[in-house]
Amino acid sequence: MSTRTPIAFLKGHGTENDFVIVPDAENALDLPPAAVAALCDRRAGIGGDGLLHVVRSAAHPEARDMAAEAEWFMDYRNGDGSIAEMCGNGVRVFARYLQRAGHVAEGDLTVATRGGVKRVHIAKDGAVTVGMGRARLPEGDVTVSVGERSWPARNVNMGNPHAVAFVEDLAHAGTLFSPPPFSPASAYPDGVNVEFVVDRGPGHVALRVHERGSGETRSCGTGACAVAVAAARRDGVDPTVTGTPTTYTVDVPGGTLVITERPDGEIEMTGPAVIVAEGEIDFDWLETFAS
Repeated sequence: MSTRTPIAFLKGHGTENDFVIVPDAENALDLPPAAVAALCDRRAGIGGDGLLHVVRSAAHPEARDMAAEAEWFMDYRNGDGSIAEMCGNGVRVFARYLQRAGHVAEGDLTVATRGGVKRVHIAKDGAVTVGMGRARLPEGDVTVSVGERSWPARNVNMGNPHAVAFVEDLAHAGTLFSPPPFSPASAYPDGVNVEFVVDRGPGHVALRVHERGSGETRSCGTGACAVAVAAARRDGVDPTVTGTPTTYTVDVPGGTLVITERPDGEIEMTGPAVIVAEGEIDFDWLETFAS
């Protein structure tokens, strides 16, 4: 660690997908995987599905080329300390933090992520909409399994990989303590987020998700987008074909997200984002996890 100045943190969530937020505008903190995992530990740390490291784009080597488009970079880490490309709920909470800190106001802003620059709108009613980009649909059959059951899954990439399986009952997903097996292994060489989905009504689905590196979470924004894309193709309402926007209400264990895919393929996700606490991390404790 480069300084003994108290290290600030906040805690926030988006549809109960919760995050430790560490503001570090000049990228001065060393946050190795072990430190991130310790901070996200729900018994020995602060607790969270992941960590939002808030850095100015110009100060981070992975984001400098995006600095002209987005002042702030979401250096996102999974709960186990591993790096992830994107987190949709995380972007909403990241934007809420920027607003709380006075860096941005209501209205439009941009956020740099490893999945590219994301466009965000903070509404007066508190809802946050994130432009999630376009989905990629890699070809090839994928199967996911839980115990004796197996299902075909749709391979959807939202900047991170997803396998979307439509099931009869969400209980069939099991405990989701460990990653559901999938095949072929070559489909997801770096692991995958797996969504199990049931229908609730026209344009309305519900999911449970195992997030790569975090286990089952209460919500997954990119997963909700992947599910809406897969449902639209299944339901024959692909907006890139029909020319009409398609909107799905997606229930997650922690709340509800609204996903709209436009005819140009751009996807927007709208949902809540809440900051619940702030404080200071003990420097000496965190330093024990330094690389």
